[in-house]
Amino acid sequence: MKAAFYTLGCKVNQYETEYMAELLKNAGFEIVPPEQEADYYIINSCTVTATADQKTRQNVRKFKRKHPASTVILTGCMPQAFPDQAAALTEADIVLSNRSDSDILTLMNQHATSKNRIISIQPHDKDDPFDPCAISAFEERIRAFVKIEDGCDRFCSYCIIPTARGRVRSKQPADLQKEVAALAAGGIKEIVLVGINLSAYGKGEGFDLTDAVRICCENPDILRVRLGSLEPDHITDEIIEKLSGFEKLCPQFHISLQSGCDKTLKSMNRHYTADEYRALCQKLRAAFHDCTLTTDVMTGFHEETEADFQKSLAFVQEIGFEKVHTFPYSERQGTAASRRGDSVPKAEKERRAGVMIAAAQEIRARYMHSLIGEQVTVLFESCIGNDTYQGYTKNYTPVRLHSPVNLIGSEKHVTLTGYDATDDCCLASLSTAH
Repeated sequence: MKAAFYTLGCKVNQYETEYMAELLKNAGFEIVPPEQEADYYIINSCTVTATADQKTRQNVRKFKRKHPASTVILTGCMPQAFPDQAAALTEADIVLSNRSDSDILTLMNQHATSKNRIISIQPHDKDDPFDPCAISAFEERIRAFVKIEDGCDRFCSYCIIPTARGRVRSKQPADLQKEVAALAAGGIKEIVLVGINLSAYGKGEGFDLTDAVRICCENPDILRVRLGSLEPDHITDEIIEKLSGFEKLCPQFHISLQSGCDKTLKSMNRHYTADEYRALCQKLRAAFHDCTLTTDVMTGFHEETEADFQKSLAFVQEIGFEKVHTFPYSERQGTAASRRGDSVPKAEKERRAGVMIAAAQEIRARYMHSLIGEQVTVLFESCIGNDTYQGYTKNYTPVRLHSPVNLIGSEKHVTLTGYDATDDCCLASLSTAH
């Protein structure tokens, strides 16, 4: 039997797809790309925006239309947050949710026997434990995402994620240690710790994010440890001091901003001010050599004026983020903000997003050009053809290098020789100084 996965959304979703794929592989399934013929097509959905829901519906219908004899399965955040809408997608033969991913094989067997449509969506409970999920490989890569935290207690006014993911819960350190050991034994060289609210890892349990980093760093076969998206108000001076002591920790931090305007931040129910965020950026850059900062910015949130947007734009330019993910606000049913209405016209949201993207790209280009001539260490991850290999520096600068020798999985000292703006990566040659 063959199964194919189509994953939408974040790194946590990508991890959970790998987890489900391993469950199926261990049961004898062959996992194939979604472009190929398969007996099962599993769509792992995202519901962060209305556009994500639209993509989910489109893909469920597409796979059923193209493969009417196959079983189409819908899982992920969309069924969890909007169970009625998910159940209404009759093209999906099995509908479950992220709370029930570990049951996927059981539900597939039930459907194969009964031939009846199955809807299995269990709501999250505030006392949910962390699902004991673990993986031993990651899509044949050398860098693996490892989920150590799930859920969120923040209730930002625009966000449906607490409904889709439940409350904060964390993987036990002993379980993480075993998972990292299995991944390292399978050839993984870099661990990326991810979560829905990663910086809340260990909340109420006597451990924290620094313990997870330590566990990964202590494995001798892991060369690098990287952190997923973080919330700024959880990164204390003590956390920064501890993290700065880990040599394997990559000095790249994705710190969610959303807006550089205090009025908008308050309306969003974010738990920091622009001044506090600025101070955090200064501390991180002081504590970590070659530190890079990346972020998310939303434009056109409820009652954001042009003046508010200009404050946010000026803040992004001041901080000088090495990369910015910009997106226009999308009202989500069931959130506090949705009860206020959507006061900024769609065209204006998109215009502001375009302005923000252009400013961020200008900052990015200046930064990338400033790296030319530097000698850096790159962990190569893939061959993109014609003996050209791509990898990343510790601060997540993408680098390409031509080599007749296979570089995948190796760290090399290189000299950065140029910047390809089209592919947003630095070009390099092997260094002779090492």
